Amino acid sequence: MKKFESWMREMFANRQMPEVCYHNLDHTLLIVEKVNEIGKYYKLPEQDLEDLFYAGWLHDVGYWDGIAEGHEKQGADLAQSCLTELGLPEERIQRIQSAILATKVPQKPKDLFESIICDSDLYHLSSNLFYEQTLLLKKEKESALGKEIPLVEWLNGTKSFMASHHYHSEYALKYFQPGKEKNKLILEEKIEEAAFLAKKKDKKKAKSKKSDRGVETMFRVTAKNHLELSSIADNKANIMISVNSIVISIVVTVLLRKLEEFPNFTIPAILLISTCLGAMVFAILATRPKVTHGSVSPESIDKKESNLLYFGNFYEMNLKDYTKGMHAMIDDSDFLYDSMIRDIYFLGKVLAVKYKLLRKSYNIFMFGFVISIISFLIVSLFFEPYQY
Repeated sequence: MKKFESWMREMFANRQMPEVCYHNLDHTLLIVEKVNEIGKYYKLPEQDLEDLFYAGWLHDVGYWDGIAEGHEKQGADLAQSCLTELGLPEERIQRIQSAILATKVPQKPKDLFESIICDSDLYHLSSNLFYEQTLLLKKEKESALGKEIPLVEWLNGTKSFMASHHYHSEYALKYFQPGKEKNKLILEEKIEEAAFLAKKKDKKKAKSKKSDRGVETMFRVTAKNHLELSSIADNKANIMISVNSIVISIVVTVLLRKLEEFPNFTIPAILLISTCLGAMVFAILATRPKVTHGSVSPESIDKKESNLLYFGNFYEMNLKDYTKGMHAMIDDSDFLYDSMIRDIYFLGKVLAVKYKLLRKSYNIFMFGFVISIISFLIVSLFFEPYQY
């Protein structure tokens, strides 16, 4: 078996066509793993596990030549020649051939042995990588046809296939079916998403988009509101910094010098200074500028994931790259609107942090100042000053 596996790996490396991106060695190794997993679950004899091993390796070798239709027959024919060479009895070879042919869709396995290879072959329908796998299958099909298949059309075809398909073995129904049902829901979401994008693309082809004054007004007003709110927050923070600076100056210059005469006021003084310092720290944090990396990669511009409207994203870029990126954004209204949306979104995130810090500053000042004044009153009313 090890010799056979080494030979098969070598054949995949030498004969596998690059455009066959789904029915490749990775797919075959997964099938071999699954037939062994299910076979051991049913406690099949060692000979049956070996036959499943051979069937798993040979079931898709028809794709070595890029053939899609009738690849099961190709696998069965190769099984006849190479397994005879390995010295397997004719009865076992015929059983392996029958299992390979049973994987032809629609699958019609006659027994548990054939059900295992059939269920393993379509394990990807229940896999966590289902959507990625179906896109690879789409790409492979497009290479075979020599034309592009619309994503919505492909996904709807996959949906129909999953609706008509059913697993055969008890093991697959128990362990594969739940994953398949989950993937059906994911597929529905992907179909809706693809249909929306296709509709959007069709509209774009039908007519060039005109400037929408309402949208532009919305962006302008929203950005203006964000900036005004940011300015208000900065002003409030400046007020807190100024007030607390004055209070600390008075306490340090006047009160601290009197503590020797009035030691009872030590704790209230500490409370007041701590309050002012805490409020000042949070107010300063609210106004402290955040330094960003200042550069956007050409790849993020190509993927339309960058925002060149904010200086913090481009101040370290050279003029040539920045100009190129801006032209790309101007020429694509979707890219432009997405950049404006990102700009407003992150402005909002910054505002949220700023106002949270500012709220903490005001809370510390309000409660701390009240507690400090109360402590001063308590000390003044209920504690006699030390007599020297």
